[in-house]
Amino acid sequence: MMMEIKDKGRLMASESAEARDVFCRAAKQKVDASSLKDATAIYTIARGSSDAAANILSYEFMREFGVPVTSLPPSVFSLGAGVKMDDAAVMVISQSGASDDLVRSAKGAGKRGASVLAITNQPDSPVEAAATMTVPIGAGPELAVPATKTVIGSVAAGMAVLSALVPDYATRAAKAVEVLESLETRHPRSEALRAALLRAQNVYVIGRDTGFGAAHEVSLKLKECCALHAEAYSSSEVLHGPLQLATNPLMVLILDTGAENTQDSLDQAEARFKGVGCDVHRISPADVGAADLTPAAAAALLLNFMYSVILETALALGLDPDRPSTLSKVTQTT
Repeated sequence: MMMEIKDKGRLMASESAEARDVFCRAAKQKVDASSLKDATAIYTIARGSSDAAANILSYEFMREFGVPVTSLPPSVFSLGAGVKMDDAAVMVISQSGASDDLVRSAKGAGKRGASVLAITNQPDSPVEAAATMTVPIGAGPELAVPATKTVIGSVAAGMAVLSALVPDYATRAAKAVEVLESLETRHPRSEALRAALLRAQNVYVIGRDTGFGAAHEVSLKLKECCALHAEAYSSSEVLHGPLQLATNPLMVLILDTGAENTQDSLDQAEARFKGVGCDVHRISPADVGAADLTPAAAAALLLNFMYSVILETALALGLDPDRPSTLSKVTQTT
């Protein structure tokens, strides 16, 4: 049974409840992506939750569009003179569109030859003004410090861009939206996941492909909302040195998008962590009967499920996820 939300967490609860609708609207929008069609590489520039959304989109774009997509640190432009961007595109993801380092990055990348795509939730933002094209998230005001609906909306906005570039993908993305529109908003094992997080001192969040980007976002939210130590790993990397930490009490949360080519890797990680006695939990869209999702849409669905679990965990710990004591909504960095 879902916990009663009174004052603490009220904003995060209402905003995360809107996330599914935001995703569907953003993914359905028609986009003119002609400025990106000849790009030989795409660089994402973002921070925090937006960078997790960029990670999810990077796997989807590489698979479908066939060009390298990787993250570029904003400091290349905000502290340095930038790098050559001829024949490249830059995707800047920023909920507010106001962070100075991202504004400098958008301007700098454009000056060095890139086509600049901005994905933002704030109309007429400085990042939008510096971009070649803008795709709105359209989530409406988001007042809680932890971003929820804008993160999922950012993934959907990127999917709309990819749909404009790859017609076959557009068909599959539209089908994924139909599936998400029909689903319940709560994972059937939410209570068990919350109980596990309340027991946990350290958490590994593991994914593969777009699930790895989702793992970054979930681990960030566990830190941000619950003050819980969490780290994100790819299932292909975690079995190296990081596996040794499993000799201490460790909860492992595996985010499985259901993509066929990730199953062997996730299965191996699950078996190894169970074998050394970790508290292992694995969630997938299949848990709610969801099929025909693109990997990015599946990652967004897993985030949607986990946001309510994280909210309820924070409240059970006596914390207010709307207003983490050390954080603010817009973080100005260089």
